Amino acid sequence: QVQLVESGGGLVQAGGSLRLSCVASGVGSIFSINSMGWYRQAPGKQRELVAAIGSGSSTNYADSVKGRFTISRDSAKNTVDLQMDSLKPEDTAVFYCNAVISRGSAAFRYWGQGTQVTVSS
Repeated sequence: QVQLVESGGGLVQAGGSLRLSCVASGVGSIFSINSMGWYRQAPGKQRELVAAIGSGSSTNYADSVKGRFTISRDSAKNTVDLQMDSLKPEDTAVFYCNAVISRGSAAFRYWGQGTQVTVSS
């Protein structure tokens, strides 16, 4: 059974940094991880893409985090990290790890349980 487990959230002052990590477990040899990424959901708002990285290391960032956040991936370890610098109070949200995993011709999207990031002003 595929599971995504996040770590690294917490409370930080504006201008500070945090690093989120996510590991995908239960991914056997018959599976292929197409992409991994991070989404976030602030209170009263919809979940939104923060950053994603494909199997070829292509990246995609939300405009609001470009130049501040960096996503990286270790395909051998099935991990994805999000380095967040110059954090702003508006970055406060629950951050969710996401992975799109294929088995044969079928693809499935998996989510982690979420980790809280709070940025104080």
